[in-house]
Amino acid sequence: MSYSAPRAPAESLPSHDLYGPDRPIAPVVISVPHAGRAYDPALLNSARVAPDVLRRLEDRWADLLAHPLIERGYHVLVARAPRAMIDLNRHEREIDPAMVTGLPRDAALQGSAKLRGGLGLLPRRLPGAYELWQRPVGWEEVRRRIDTIHRPYHATLTRMMRSAREAHGHAVLIDLHSMPPLPAAAAGQPAPTAVLGDRFGRAASARLMTLAADVLEGHGLTVAQNHPYAGDHMIERHGQPGHDFYAMQVEIDRSLYLDAALDNPGPGLPRVQAAIGSLVDAIACEAPRAAYPLAAE
Repeated sequence: MSYSAPRAPAESLPSHDLYGPDRPIAPVVISVPHAGRAYDPALLNSARVAPDVLRRLEDRWADLLAHPLIERGYHVLVARAPRAMIDLNRHEREIDPAMVTGLPRDAALQGSAKLRGGLGLLPRRLPGAYELWQRPVGWEEVRRRIDTIHRPYHATLTRMMRSAREAHGHAVLIDLHSMPPLPAAAAGQPAPTAVLGDRFGRAASARLMTLAADVLEGHGLTVAQNHPYAGDHMIERHGQPGHDFYAMQVEIDRSLYLDAALDNPGPGLPRVQAAIGSLVDAIACEAPRAAYPLAAE
């Protein structure tokens, strides 16, 4: 089944599709970095696992949550390349050296807990699928993916944020993701169906987080903040409150908008689209920078 965006992108590159007018209509910018589905034959042929296993890395159909916002003229950036190829929510140096051949001796790599768990810049493994790939990736191919996918996506997002700040005095990034259903938080407590992350106040503010939580709870979602997802490279890089750039990761339980198999859009999609639309509208109308007290470190 095919689902296309409601209008043609203003810019389309191998890394992304960008939607929105030249001048942003609001200070809010929406990014969907893990919904890419453009699997090229070379990537699929290099895998040890079936394509449906690689698709487990996706935030399945999370881009559909932003389609009404595209139609209304918001700036929306949607990844085209799949996360199996390169993870846009990781630093470009977050590379497992065991996955790469021809790695230069002076390559400056960066470790992390996600990398050690197999989910670095180049995802290596998933639960139940220990190794995703038949063989390591050549360094030249790694550089190609960084130069043609990772860097253009982040450069475009930087440009969008600067344009929003120039037009409106500040910019707020909503980095939109989906998550598998979570276990109950505690005995008798419902499981969160949405998680907001701002790197514990470093990328956004208590004011923004509270507003977002209130809006989503008003739509019937159960909201947690910074646990178990506090956000990663995307909001760490683009959220700089001291420079009027704010960033928030929004994780939505994918069972709310997908079918029972968590594979295709389900009957709950309009409800979640409405919740995301209300969240973006509320933040777009929020007070400017002077009213944002930063959370304590």
